[in-house]
Amino acid sequence: MLYTHATIITVNSSREIILDGAILVHGNLIAAVDKTDVLIKAHPSEEVTNLEGRIIIPGLISTHMHTAQTLLRGAADDLELVSWLCERIWVLQGNFTHEDGYAAARISIAEMLLTGTTCFLESMFADRYGFDGLCRAVEESGIRGCLGKIVMDSGKYAGDPKWAMHPGLIENREMSLIGALDMHKKWDKAANDRIRVWFGARTPGGVSDALYKEMTSISKSQGIPITMHCAEVAADRAFLKTLSHTPMSYCDSVGLLGPSTVLAHMVHLDDSDIAKLAETKTHVAHCPTSNSKLASGICRVPELLDAGVNVGLGTDGAPCNNTNDLLQEMKLTGIIHKAKSYDPTLVPAETVMEMATINGAKALGLEDSIGSLEVGKKADFVAIDMRYVHLQPYYSAVSAVVYCATGKDVDMVVVDGRVVVQGGKLTTMDEEEVWREGERRGHEVVRRAGLTEKVKGRWPVR
Repeated sequence: MLYTHATIITVNSSREIILDGAILVHGNLIAAVDKTDVLIKAHPSEEVTNLEGRIIIPGLISTHMHTAQTLLRGAADDLELVSWLCERIWVLQGNFTHEDGYAAARISIAEMLLTGTTCFLESMFADRYGFDGLCRAVEESGIRGCLGKIVMDSGKYAGDPKWAMHPGLIENREMSLIGALDMHKKWDKAANDRIRVWFGARTPGGVSDALYKEMTSISKSQGIPITMHCAEVAADRAFLKTLSHTPMSYCDSVGLLGPSTVLAHMVHLDDSDIAKLAETKTHVAHCPTSNSKLASGICRVPELLDAGVNVGLGTDGAPCNNTNDLLQEMKLTGIIHKAKSYDPTLVPAETVMEMATINGAKALGLEDSIGSLEVGKKADFVAIDMRYVHLQPYYSAVSAVVYCATGKDVDMVVVDGRVVVQGGKLTTMDEEEVWREGERRGHEVVRRAGLTEKVKGRWPVR
């Protein structure tokens, strides 16, 4: 297939933008990227899809996501993190079944595809949600997923017994670590290598030192990457201070740091933490909407980037965002650090585009195959339809995507050479079936948890 007459933001090593550009796809790979007239002349027999009026970007990569939580969208608004977790989210997730987990994965993936995310990192999928169902949902939908299976052996948060997980979520070493190894053996590189299985460790305080060390040893010997929440709220840093550690000195002490680790949030860091991240080539997943909505703080992204730390973007979960639309996350990323610093030059649109594409690919260890539009890479790309009043006129294609477009403007999505969204509609899933099942199961989870009245909000409903 030859996709023609688009403006192409390649994010290649030269960061070229091609006007009236075309992409030639053979199988699941990009065979050529050039001007439309050049490729039509060179490949006159290829089937053509005309994408005039669209901007093509590399498929977006979300480096922090909770697929289970989309069933709980809007069920825990306007709460700080510990109350959000202990009084709502963990209670609700502790009532999940495998069928709920599958429905949650499907509605999450459907939303991601429709809004331009072609690859995501699931941060910590619990055993009770049914990891097989998550993998099936990825396989069936056509998306690319790096799937973190939870690793834990304590139900506490930040070492405080008052902040406890719901009993239905607590796992031991055998269920979590050994279960993750079983899932890695079963699913890693399945679905034409679209599935990768990761360790999804709980944050410090939820995992013993011994289990962290065992997991990190296995990670290094078997090449299994790790993702973990870290330094999200002030309580996380305060807990580690009681152990005479900063967040990164603790992570270093149990072997967590390195180029195969993605640490999410990373709000409460000092200069020594940033230096250690840069030294160890550990990656960071920035989630500005979640951190803002939960009042967790703002990650020191400008300082991280200046230090040479690779930073990707994530939407986090739907109850703290409340969408899985990475394009919206990109806009906030380009704005929030300007407001905090009083410096409008920080984190420009081009940097945001890199964070959502090639930086995300680097974080996932996939930069040789995705993250930019170059010959030999996987054909993962998104066409954004610019033929609307809210998107015209534009002068910089990158600025238009970062500051103007949202997921509703996505017209076509291709993953692994396969069209999975066309004309803004899913081709691999029945959208109405997916959202109706998600709606039904979400309400059932809330009812089983006994939280029906609490999730209705503050105004009277009749």
